[in-house]
Amino acid sequence: MPEGHVIHRLATALTDRFAGSRLQVTSPQGRFAASAELIDGYQLRVAEAWGKHLFLDFAPGGSEGATDADGEADADTQPEHIVYIHLGLIGTMQFEALSGADEIKGQVRLRISDGVTAVDLRGPQWCRLITDHEKEAAINRLGADPLRADADWESVRARVMRSKRTVASLLMDQKLFAGVGNIYRAETLFRLGIAPDTPGNQLTASQWDAIWADLVELMSDGVLAGRIDTVRPDHMPEAMGRAPRKDDHGGEVYVYRRANDPCYICGTPIAFRPFEGRNLFWCPSCQRR
Repeated sequence: MPEGHVIHRLATALTDRFAGSRLQVTSPQGRFAASAELIDGYQLRVAEAWGKHLFLDFAPGGSEGATDADGEADADTQPEHIVYIHLGLIGTMQFEALSGADEIKGQVRLRISDGVTAVDLRGPQWCRLITDHEKEAAINRLGADPLRADADWESVRARVMRSKRTVASLLMDQKLFAGVGNIYRAETLFRLGIAPDTPGNQLTASQWDAIWADLVELMSDGVLAGRIDTVRPDHMPEAMGRAPRKDDHGGEVYVYRRANDPCYICGTPIAFRPFEGRNLFWCPSCQRR
């Protein structure tokens, strides 16, 4: 499942490309056809990410539809619509340049196009048309997003510091840490030397603040680079004389998907085990209780 930096990067790309343009909105697959018809010809006002959730705010384009007394388009008589997307485990949203003989490939749930460039949504967990009230309710169910300046970290910290759940469990709870996924969880805990099975109420306020600050730094870097890199300069391939990591997820990491490989710092084999439906990775020596 894409982590929060991917969704924020996507929201920025959508806004930069389509905001203010009158758009063609279709559902080649047909499963979103009725909703797509409602917003076909609308403008994208803004694309916004909250954790792993994407919201596309559409407003009337104004060139067709209702008119005022002077025969001009009256956008006020047309409602705004919000498309709510969660990519889930297999969803993708990809840009492509259009040609004269453009052929749609695969099961495209939603296509947004300005006639020059299109973005195609495939295999999302969901794609829904919602109201402002429903958007607010969805956001209120999410925790603090390290990539948002308006994140309410203080209220989340108070909750996690009282919890008996492990820090590994807490970090994957989207009602606490919106956008944080398995990679950022594993890497942040390693970078700070925190054992993943430590209960939340056994960590100090300064440790929780360090976790938050590290997530903000790493995820912000991920938005800029388009990949996850968590390894410090001293442990990069060129500094250590080792081969670069080869993995579909890309990026240089300390422990994620490095089970049984030697730790870059102490040489201890990286440990892993299934945990709450995902694989948990850590160094038994660098991350002692």
